[in-house]
Parts: sequence; structure tokens; C-alpha cells
Amino acid sequence: MNSTETEGIRPFQIEVNSGQWNDLKERLSNTRWPEQVPAPDWQRGVPARYLKGLVEYWMSQYDWPKQQSTLNKIPQFTTTIDGQTIHFLHAQSPERNATPLLLIHGWPGSFIEFVQLIGPLTNPRAFGNIDSDAFDVVIPSVPGFGFSSPLSNSGWTHGRCATAFAKLMARLGYTRYGVHGGDIGAFQAPEIGRLDADHVIGVHVNALVTFPPNDPAQLIGLTPLEQERLARSQNFSKNQKGYLQIQSTRPQTLAFGLNDSPVGQLAWIIEKFKEWTDPRANLPEDAVDREVLLTNASLYWFTGTAGSSANLYFETANDQSLWMPRPRGTVPTAVAVSLTQDVAIRKFAEKDHNIVRWTELERGGHFMALEAPEFLVADLRAFFGSFH
Repeated sequence: MNSTETEGIRPFQIEVNSGQWNDLKERLSNTRWPEQVPAPDWQRGVPARYLKGLVEYWMSQYDWPKQQSTLNKIPQFTTTIDGQTIHFLHAQSPERNATPLLLIHGWPGSFIEFVQLIGPLTNPRAFGNIDSDAFDVVIPSVPGFGFSSPLSNSGWTHGRCATAFAKLMARLGYTRYGVHGGDIGAFQAPEIGRLDADHVIGVHVNALVTFPPNDPAQLIGLTPLEQERLARSQNFSKNQKGYLQIQSTRPQTLAFGLNDSPVGQLAWIIEKFKEWTDPRANLPEDAVDREVLLTNASLYWFTGTAGSSANLYFETANDQSLWMPRPRGTVPTAVAVSLTQDVAIRKFAEKDHNIVRWTELERGGHFMALEAPEFLVADLRAFFGSFH
């Protein structure tokens, strides 16, 4: 990369000081715990008994300074695009001709989702995969999340985020690159493919959402697995979208509580790791390592991004362009599907995307990068390796 291509890119290190860390622990120790209505665990939300145990671990055994030191070993940077600070990790491969790969996280996740993928993707030889393809990995924090904050102004929709990420890849000097996204990233990655089709070689997503058509006739012929996903989608709309309604309508009001209470912030996040991970996991930490869960929650707390991350849901709900008919994507697209949690149905997805690969995973849930990293790495290699 020459000086023009790297103009405006600033090295970044996470700098949470001891005062902030001690303040968190003090707030945890002074938590005013609510009474719990007698009911089966998790039926009405996060059980107090479970959360108290997790908070005790966060306060007395979890080591943020150690996690911060580990994260700071990964090259991190910030740049300004469209008036917004964009934070990103940029790990380059030692291999020649590595494929640039943009990885976009979701909510309630962060760039933390992809940290354990960096080594296998950038340096496969070090992980015993001599003949595997290598990648230069770019992992941005979505505007309003983590260190891509505070938000510069309103209007940071999926489309605007996608435009910013395409500009980021151009600023890094990448003229040919792949994109992967899950959850929020599964909205933004295909959008990057649409607006930067001349440079995006392929789009890979997991946790893709497909919306069933209004015409009942189009539901005829669904396989049993597809019928199960359709039912899952309908169940979500009935029973699990409380967080969605709040974040889509009142993100600022929500922020007052979560930004002042680390236990409130943790509960808001951990509930989704219970509901969206593989249902065979009894507790969130049975699906995702407890240290990772707490590092992710700590990141939300230290950056104060409960409200700004929720703001994306408000923007989505009020972005009329997102729901208008648009041309079908032309960039080759791969979809990885969790059979335990996802709702994507191929024939519905193919109306909007140029699907060339469809892979189904029997174990693991919504957070594929955290629950099934080996599978995701292998699927990324298989898909992007086909473009040589």
C-alpha cells in the first residue's frame, strides 16, 4: 500500500484504564438485585440466580487487563469515513496472494466474534493446513458499536454502513476482496456486493433472514427442514422480538438503564446468547466460552454503546429504501445455515441473491463464528478458494 492509500488511517490501541476497570467492579458489587417471580428458569428472561453467579465471576475472576493486552496484539486502526470514526482490525497474511476478506459482526456481538478466526484465516500453515488458502482479514466495528463511536449523526443505516466499508477496503488498497457477515453483517455484506460489484468477488453470510411471501401458494413444496425454519421464524415474531421492538422504537430510553448498570447491560446481551445459541447448550457458556462472553459485554460497557448499537435497529425500522424492491444481487453468494437456529429458506433467498453455495450445519447456532469456528473457516476457504 502506498502513502495515498493509507492516508487518514491511524494506529489504535484499546486503553481502558484501571480507574474504569475498578469502577466496573464497584458497580457490580453494588448491584440492586430485583425480586424474581417464581417461574421456570429463562421463561420470563434471565434468571437472577444464574446472573448473580456470572456477575460474581465477572467481578472476582475475569481479567479485563489480560484480555485487553491480548486484543492489543492484533493490529488495530481507526479512520474517518463520511464523518464517522471507523475502528477496525487489520491482520495481514504472511502468504503471498492472500485474498482480502472483510468480516462484519452482528448484534449483540462485536469484532470479538472473529478474533479466534484470525490465525487460521491469515496463517493456515501455522495451524497445519499447508494447502489452504490464506486471507488478509479486515474486521471493522459497525458504526455505533465498540470503538466506532460515538455516532457522528443519525442516518447510519445498513446501506450507509455498507458504503463506508466499501470505502474502507478501497482506502486499504484492496481492489478485489470477499465479504462475510452474520446477523447485521448478513444485511450489510450483500449490500456491499450490490454497490461494489466490480471489486467484490463473493459474499458469504450466515444467520441470513429470508421473509416468506404473502402468497400461500409459494409455501407449497417446502421440505420438512424448511417448514421447521418457517415455523421458527413465526415463533420468533410471536415470542422473541421484545428486544427488537424496544431497540427499533426507543433506543435512547433503553440506553439510560444499560449505560448506567453493567448488570443490566450484561443481562440484555446474555439473554440473546441463551436464546440464539444451539438449544442443546443448557447455558450460554456451554455454547460460547465464558471469557469471550464477558469480553464482549465488557466492550459494550467500556465504550458506552448500548444506545448507539441499538440505534441501528431504529434506523432499519425507519429506512424505507431497505424494504423497497431492488435488483437481485449478481455477486456469487454463499449461505451457511444453522439447522438449529436459522430461518433462511433457499428458494426465498434466491429471489434476492445469486446463491451458488448453500451449506447446512447440524450443530451450532446463530453465533457461528463463536460456536462453530472450524466449520466457518472451512466454509470460507471452500467458497473463496473457488475463485482462483
